[in-house]
Amino acid sequence: MSDIQTSTVSDEGFESTSNAGEFELTIDATGEAGPDPNTVLVADYAACFLPAFRVGGQQRGHDNLGKVQIDADADLDGDDDLEAIRFDVHVESDLDDETLGEIVDRAEGICHVHSALREELRADVTAHADAF
Repeated sequence: MSDIQTSTVSDEGFESTSNAGEFELTIDATGEAGPDPNTVLVADYAACFLPAFRVGGQQRGHDNLGKVQIDADADLDGDDDLEAIRFDVHVESDLDDETLGEIVDRAEGICHVHSALREELRADVTAHADAF
């Protein structure tokens, strides 16, 4: 038996509904009825990276980072394939650049989506402390 099972159905057109456990997500290649697949991937990547960033902080002795926000940007090539992803990570806690870099490095090692992406598509991460 597999570890993850999903089901995706499209009755017509380019809109589909994916079920993952008890959760349902509408994805639309046209971006009309829901986010398009590239947008979902970028959001999923950020949603995985953020808790990995928190764990990285805990592992570096920073148990309370406060509010953390990731603003993600992505570029598409001429075929609408993802070409580049960038994260601006904003952290409420006042940390120096060296500590932020250590936490980013650790988060990259923890985030499962980061590990699953080909190396040239992994996010270019910039972290900002004392952001809120």
